Amino acid sequence: MPRSTPDKTTTLREAVAAHVRDGDTVSLEGFTHLIPTAAGHEIIRQGRRDLTLVRMTADIVTDQLLAAGCVRALVSSFVGNSSAGSLGELRRRVEHADPEPLEFEEYSHYGMVCRYLAGAQRLPFYPLHSYAGSDLPRVNPGIRTVTSPYAGERVHVVPPVNPDVTIVHAQRADRAGNTQIWGLTGVQAEAVFAARTAVVVVEEVVADGVVRSDPNRTLIPAHAVDAVVECPRGAHPSFAQGYYDRDNDFYREWSAISAKPDRLRAWLAEWVYGTADHGEYVTKLGEGHWAGLAVGEALSTPVNYGRRL
Repeated sequence: MPRSTPDKTTTLREAVAAHVRDGDTVSLEGFTHLIPTAAGHEIIRQGRRDLTLVRMTADIVTDQLLAAGCVRALVSSFVGNSSAGSLGELRRRVEHADPEPLEFEEYSHYGMVCRYLAGAQRLPFYPLHSYAGSDLPRVNPGIRTVTSPYAGERVHVVPPVNPDVTIVHAQRADRAGNTQIWGLTGVQAEAVFAARTAVVVVEEVVADGVVRSDPNRTLIPAHAVDAVVECPRGAHPSFAQGYYDRDNDFYREWSAISAKPDRLRAWLAEWVYGTADHGEYVTKLGEGHWAGLAVGEALSTPVNYGRRL
C-alpha cells in the first residue's frame, strides 16, 4: 500500500508556541519579498524574550521585534527601512543603548549567505574572498583567516549558523511541507537546512498534485520542514510575487512611526497586540487597502515534463 502523506499543517499561533522558545536563535528569512512579517508579529504576541535574531536584511519586522523587547542580539548584514529611511528602534539601541544595548554581529550579505551554507552543510566554516580590503574583519572577530592547504594563501572564513528554528515565508506548499518559491529566492532554503527546526508560512496550502506538476519550483523539500502554516498576505508590507505588491506607502510611513518610541509602541498596541492574529490584521487594513496592492497576471509558459506512455 502507498504511504500516506504526513499532514504538518498547523496555525501560526500553534507553530510559534511549539517551536519558538525564550533564548532561542531564530532565523527569519525572505529577501525583498516573502518576508515572514506575520510570524514576527506572532512572536511578539506570545511575548518571547532574549532571542538572537538572524536575518540577512534586518528591516521593519526586526525594528518591531526590538521594540517589543523580544530580541537580545542581532546577526545581520544590511539594516534599514528598505530604501525608505531608517529603523528608529534599532538606531536607538545601537547608537544610544536606549532603552538597553543591542548585541550586533555584522557581516556582509555574502558573508551571511556563507554562514547559512556552512550551517546547512554542517561545515566548520566557509571561505570567501570578498572581505579583502574590508574593515569588517577588524570589527567582527567572528571573521577569521585560514591558510589554504593547496596554494598556501590566507583566506577569510566565517562560522556556520545553525538556528534553533528558521521561519520562512513562501508562495505555496503541500500539507507535507514541500515548499515552492518563485521570484527572488533569497536564502530561504539554506536557512531551513541550517536549522534544527523549520516552520514554513505560505500564502496557500495546495494539493499534492499541484506541487508534483511543477517540481522544479520546490526549493524546500518536505523532509526539512516541521510545520506548515497557511497565512494569506502574511508577508505584508513586503510582497509575494504573484499574490500582492509591495506596500511602498507603509515603508515610507514606518520611518516616522519608528522615529518616536511612544508612537512605535502605540502602533504595536493597535496593530499587533490589538489583533488576535494575522487574519484580524488583514481585515483591519481593509479590502480597499488590499485592492491597491493587487497584481495582474504574468503567467509563466507551461513546461512539458513528458511521461512514459
